[in-house]
Amino acid sequence: MTTGTPRKLGLANRSSNYGDREFALYLRRSFAKSMGYSQAMLDKPVVGIADTASDYNNCHRTVPELLEAVKRGVLAAGGLPLAFPTVSLCEPSLNPCSMHYRNLMALDTEAMLAAQPMDAAVLIGGCDKTVPAQLMAAVSAGTPSVMLVTGPMLAQAFEGERLSACTDCRRYWAKYRAGEVTEDKIATIEGKLATTAGTCGVMGTASTMACIAAVLGFMPLDAASAPAVHADRLRIAEEAGAQAVRLIQKPMPPAALVTVESVENAMRVLLSLGGSTNAVVHLAAIAGRAGVTLDLARLDALSETTPVLVDLKPTGEGYMEDFHAAGGMRALLWELRDLLHLDTPDLDGTPLRARIGDGSHFVDRKIIRARETPISPVGGIVILRGSLAPDGAILKRSAATPALFETEARCVVFDGLEDLANRIDDPALDVTPQDILVLKGAGPRSPAGMPEAGYLPIPKKLARAGVKDMVRISDCRMSGTAFGTIVLHVAPEAAVGGPLALAETGDRIRLSVKDRRLDLLVDEATLAARRAAWQPAPAPARGWDRLVHEQVTQAPLGADLAFLRPPG
Repeated sequence: MTTGTPRKLGLANRSSNYGDREFALYLRRSFAKSMGYSQAMLDKPVVGIADTASDYNNCHRTVPELLEAVKRGVLAAGGLPLAFPTVSLCEPSLNPCSMHYRNLMALDTEAMLAAQPMDAAVLIGGCDKTVPAQLMAAVSAGTPSVMLVTGPMLAQAFEGERLSACTDCRRYWAKYRAGEVTEDKIATIEGKLATTAGTCGVMGTASTMACIAAVLGFMPLDAASAPAVHADRLRIAEEAGAQAVRLIQKPMPPAALVTVESVENAMRVLLSLGGSTNAVVHLAAIAGRAGVTLDLARLDALSETTPVLVDLKPTGEGYMEDFHAAGGMRALLWELRDLLHLDTPDLDGTPLRARIGDGSHFVDRKIIRARETPISPVGGIVILRGSLAPDGAILKRSAATPALFETEARCVVFDGLEDLANRIDDPALDVTPQDILVLKGAGPRSPAGMPEAGYLPIPKKLARAGVKDMVRISDCRMSGTAFGTIVLHVAPEAAVGGPLALAETGDRIRLSVKDRRLDLLVDEATLAARRAAWQPAPAPARGWDRLVHEQVTQAPLGADLAFLRPPG
């Protein structure tokens, strides 16, 4: 009976080729021995470890010690750990924004996973664009991969309350703009918002993506929430190394974990967490790499039957350390079990029903509510469509003001970030609390790169008059740590000539959360004249910016590069 060509492992995997494969392996071993490895070590299967440590990335400050813990796990399980650097993304450190480079990181990581000799991989990420980039890469490369996140930071006690980036950062900055906080106090708070290693300590994008990675099966459930500075995080890293060696013995292709059913589970979790709107774009991109479409209509339908159960900022009061101590993902998934596809496997092939256990776990009901007493009976995110967003837009209703859900008003339009920065605080700006603020020209194809600018600041003169929220609409994103009645990801975006490009100050817009509508109330003849006069911005001349301009998809497809998605 023919069994086929045996799978090559270790250094023999993905051999270079100079026309003489034996020589190529001989050369590879020779260069490896120059680093002091013994033949016994070089005979072992190889686990690649994606090293995303960077002096620019505060979220990844603990990566070096996580890397050492992963290596311990790999060695103890009988493998050879080999670390390699990749692009590392940190939101505050990048221009124009980190989202502009998510696909570059995915491309870099995919190439290294596919080109280097490794039989499985551990992907160390954390900061919110790194986790989706790494999962996109793993699915496309096909290398069996374990996700290891850096974990959330701890909250800091400060003057009778706790602080942790970045919901509290935005809350205090809004108070500062309103004149409620002094220069001295805002300077003091700046040093109190993020005082330990780790990602933002609220249910922002980093924590939401960690929870999604866990429910998809790429890491243990507890690994989604264990704080960055806890010893548990190092033990999780060690186990990730051992897990990678098990994957060599029994491979699980990453794409096998990204199915219609597992993506629906991820959507349920996102909604129940009151999680980040960014996760919709990232999950669409991850799913798209596996040939699975994230259906926005299905997400909206799920939102009507999925309660918000987790009381964390920005939609509640707690922090990630509270979620972890309260029972974490296991406790949440147990509450949702009748809404989930329980046969979806993890990397070991263990079905979700076995991973969540028998209900005997501890749960703190102050943080993780029972189904009978939810924070909200419906999910945190809704999908809007209409003449202003034919392909969809997103509103995080769990972080919004219900009194603004049904609004028809005049709009004040800002044409790009520079225009916004120049005019938003101009005392002469013609704006009232009832107006709708609109930012266009900040979507995935724009030079801005789809930044987290959807959280348009309340004009200073209104903030100082006590205005806390207004309807705000844009084709960009907002931080998962932000709050407010904010419509995001309007598609098609203004940069490709979507209806948003035609909106002008003085137009009327209707938002209806009840009807899931977002409409520009301008007659077709006027819009036709504006459309005829509209001109796209010139394409960038070269480099990554040019490639993004030519290939980036719209938000409903994950703002991925079209040529990186599977055919069809």
